[in-house]
Amino acid sequence: MPDPQGGSSLKIAAVADIHHGQPDASAVPLVIKGLEGVDVLLICGDLTHHGLVEEATDLAKQLSVLHIPILAVLGNHDFHSNQQEEIKRALKDSSIRVLDGDAIEIKGVGFAGVKGFATGFGKRVLEPWGEEVVKLFVSQAVEEAVKLGSALSLLHTERTIALLHYAPIAETCEGEPPEIHAFLGTSRLEEPLNRHQVTAAFHGHAHHGRPEGRTGTGIPVYNVSLPLLRRTQPDAPPLRLYHV
Repeated sequence: MPDPQGGSSLKIAAVADIHHGQPDASAVPLVIKGLEGVDVLLICGDLTHHGLVEEATDLAKQLSVLHIPILAVLGNHDFHSNQQEEIKRALKDSSIRVLDGDAIEIKGVGFAGVKGFATGFGKRVLEPWGEEVVKLFVSQAVEEAVKLGSALSLLHTERTIALLHYAPIAETCEGEPPEIHAFLGTSRLEEPLNRHQVTAAFHGHAHHGRPEGRTGTGIPVYNVSLPLLRRTQPDAPPLRLYHV
């Protein structure tokens, strides 16, 4: 697609849910193979399968052959073994930069990223009422949305990209069982995207969802979960390519 701002074009490739460490480890070579001519690689969470530091460091080692910026956010699988802080520290010395309420500018394009969280969408979003555990659950979603807004406010570029793991809209979760939609994302993440009028947002987590949708203000949202990419484009590398 042409650059909407009329400036230089940046070619982005995005993928999520690599789950490095599971028995099927074929994803990384396929990802690398599809990166010719790409300027930036985005990994939208679930870099690892069991949330182990050694899985993250091995992924970084395999991706070290690339000579482009790699931006990532962590996903729920990366938290599974409670080693998320160790994973972030280990990746600081690698080519993968983990965004967690952070922002970075690359060639005039701003990038902001958070993991995000659950609680559902629209009128059915979970509210902080009742038991303390429910209030704590909701507070995680609120905190992630605030972090996203804070990260986006640091950017002063005309073009901005948001990286998430959890979905900010229900549309890209369609195809998943309705019973689990509330655990796939939250519309609390949509509000900062709309407020800051980002150029596009990328997420994963909804393996059986839809490839794309739009926020209430028309911002494109892309679900780049690896299983979804494999299903919808079986003859192409498992990447979403986007020019901005």
